[in-house]
Amino acid sequence: MEPSEAKRLKALEDENAKLKRLLAETMLDSEPLSAIGPRTMASALKDLLSKKW
Repeated sequence: MEPSEAKRLKALEDENAKLKRLLAETMLDSEPLSAIGPRTMASALKDLLSKKW
């Protein structure tokens, strides 16, 4: 793999991680927060971020 390809791959991986975080936050915001406890919210966010999209 060329150095330029490795840099491009790293940039795409970083962008993908950022988009996953934004999606997880948006999905959590759409749920009624009063029905979810703090531990459940943290667990749900962790699960969403660990998914392979």
